[in-house]
Amino acid sequence: MAARQETTLKDYDMEELLPRAPIEIDIRRIASHIEGKRVIITGAAGSIGSELMRQVITFNPHQLVLVDNAETPLHDIKLELQDRWRNINAKCIMADVSNPVLMEKIFDEYRPQYVFHAAAYKHVPMMEENPCESIRVNVYGTKIVADLAVKYNADTFVMISTDKAVNPTNVMGCSKRIAEIYVQSLGKKLIKISRTKTTRFVTTRFGNVLGSNGSVIPRFKEQIEHGGPVTVTHPDIIRYFMIIPEACRLVLEAGSMGKSGEIYIFDMGEPVKILDLAKRMIELSGKRFVKIQFTGLRNGEKLYEELLNNKELTKPTTHDKIMVATVREYDYDEVKEQILRLIEAGKTYDQMVTVAAMKDIVPEFISQNSCFEVLDKKIQVC
Repeated sequence: MAARQETTLKDYDMEELLPRAPIEIDIRRIASHIEGKRVIITGAAGSIGSELMRQVITFNPHQLVLVDNAETPLHDIKLELQDRWRNINAKCIMADVSNPVLMEKIFDEYRPQYVFHAAAYKHVPMMEENPCESIRVNVYGTKIVADLAVKYNADTFVMISTDKAVNPTNVMGCSKRIAEIYVQSLGKKLIKISRTKTTRFVTTRFGNVLGSNGSVIPRFKEQIEHGGPVTVTHPDIIRYFMIIPEACRLVLEAGSMGKSGEIYIFDMGEPVKILDLAKRMIELSGKRFVKIQFTGLRNGEKLYEELLNNKELTKPTTHDKIMVATVREYDYDEVKEQILRLIEAGKTYDQMVTVAAMKDIVPEFISQNSCFEVLDKKIQVC
């Protein structure tokens, strides 16, 4: 009797790890928004940014400008373009979105009509330890790119946000919520003061994407291949998941919808228990001897994440997987002053002062498993 051939995780598609059918959408409607346009993608070498690049290319943009500050991943993107899309007019630029001089030079030279802003620091524990960097990139970087989109008359600005921005319990989520507030208030302000067509601002908010850089899937896969243990922080922790291509399709479709200043929520199906995900990956690998080990919640981490704030409601759109969040509206001039003060606080690299300023802007930001919990208790710290 022949020995059973052991399967490995690479034999399976990411869809097999989700307890639902993948989201399929008709993306033909967005062609008129992309075809023949000058498009810029920030964070273009990341998981979402690079997949956005691949999908945007199918709509034949006039020019594609890809911005990232990670040298090796951006070089990989450049090689991919040379191998697969040599005839596409694409430019890879090493740049940090928080560098106002360089970003203005890029906008001045390329005059993008469509902006996908995916550049951000995303790892919760890392940003909990480096809150001032989260302000520099996630808040200040977003403000720079959004302001330049207005100055250089871009048609549309699409920001990639996260479910961690809802009732944030960590610095990363709060930094993204502040970026959302700025983009939304700017879009609403422009509608009020402009008598002509102006930049349309759209925010897309969704949960985790399977297989993204630094996420649980690559980590679990590596742990399984080394014989375990597979480390899960808590037996009850749950997360919403999508696969990268379907998340990007919804980003593209949401970008073609609606009014400026809207936040779009994606229907991500039922949340997935990370423990069940780990068990499924072990099962698919065929290495049933691999053990699971619980390590405890990390700094800033919570057991579950919401796509909507407690005070938010949603309205349907023309697509059944995309909803509009009815969120609190902020006055742009007040928000701008608060954010400018926050950016200055971040430049001091005083973590407590910076996080306190974040909590002033987003009062629902209540820290968990973090040294910043003292700020919620109003305890004086040295």
